[in-house]
Amino acid sequence: MKSNLMIRGAEKRGEQMEFLLKEGTVLPEVKPSGRMITDTDSGTFVYLLDDGEQFLQIHFPEEVWPVMAEALREGRNPMLTDGSRTVSLDRFSDELDMLIFNIEGNDNYGDEFSAAVESAFHEILGA
Repeated sequence: MKSNLMIRGAEKRGEQMEFLLKEGTVLPEVKPSGRMITDTDSGTFVYLLDDGEQFLQIHFPEEVWPVMAEALREGRNPMLTDGSRTVSLDRFSDELDMLIFNIEGNDNYGDEFSAAVESAFHEILGA
């Protein structure tokens, strides 16, 4: 059984960006996989965490894409927190960068998803 958790927002603590899980969500003991995929059906980017038995999917909805773009521009890997436990999202910037450039103009992701990604990350794609 795969587990899916949703990001509800983000905040900056000094120089560090932290993505916040939905209220009431408990982050189990996990390790970063350093891998990111997309879920075009739900319109999200998905970071994979490994709990030793399965992957835990962390979904980043379109509402937080501007913050993801900011993290990408800064070149730092953000953190993920449930308010008490925090884990580094290793290779987040590398994976996100690769994905958005692969999605640009690529109909395999669907017109709606591709257009949303191109709009949210236009500054990065245009650089």
